[in-house]
Amino acid sequence: MEAEKKVDIDNVGEAIRQGRSLHPAHAYRILFAQENLNFRAIEISDPVPLGRQILAAAGLNAHGDFSLFAILETGDFEDVRLDEQFDLRSKGAERFVAFQSDRDFRLTVNDAQVSWGKPAIPGVVLYTLAKPGEHEAVFMVVRGKEDRLIDPVEAVDLTPPGVEHFVSAPKRKPKIDIVVNGREVEVKDSHQTFEQFVAIAYPGEAPAPNIKYSITYRGVASKPHSGELAAGGFIEVKNGSVINVGRTIQS
Repeated sequence: MEAEKKVDIDNVGEAIRQGRSLHPAHAYRILFAQENLNFRAIEISDPVPLGRQILAAAGLNAHGDFSLFAILETGDFEDVRLDEQFDLRSKGAERFVAFQSDRDFRLTVNDAQVSWGKPAIPGVVLYTLAKPGEHEAVFMVVRGKEDRLIDPVEAVDLTPPGVEHFVSAPKRKPKIDIVVNGREVEVKDSHQTFEQFVAIAYPGEAPAPNIKYSITYRGVASKPHSGELAAGGFIEVKNGSVINVGRTIQS
């Protein structure tokens, strides 16, 4: 019986996305990153390689002090032992990340188990792993307190005891402090109308035909940054915006 003909290269990622088995091939293409998630394609001849073979295919010292992880379709990180086989045909993983470290730090991202080989993880990596939606951000879960918003440009310390948990959640609207008639007031939206300012300045006052209001402002976000606001109008405020609401009672 004639042996099945091998293709030159089979792409592991394509096989996973197409839901098919790997073809017999002279080489298998996977994605590899070191110390980050900036992946590059590498090729390996064995569909069931040792962890060390993956390191060697990436041009690293196969006998160096490395830890290696496969990122599964679920987002979980699976430890790849350097002297044990990893079956590319059944594991559902095309991405591998290595760290030159003898210690790894455990965390969860949207319930996926993640291992990181450095004492700090970049915020941008957390966003890559979490894949938040357009109106979402990544937060660190803080027990008993408000969860902490993660900035993509920050580095998050993983050295405190315990496992850190990160989740995607809707972005919070920033709180804005403005001054209305000399009194500091917090508003939840930068878009504020003439009528809202009147309600802030004179809470509970019912509209009356003999009461006329006038509003001046300065230091606002919208243009012009200072001026007068007419009834029915609106402006965009920011922290520190100053609003003066006057009223005239006509006899």
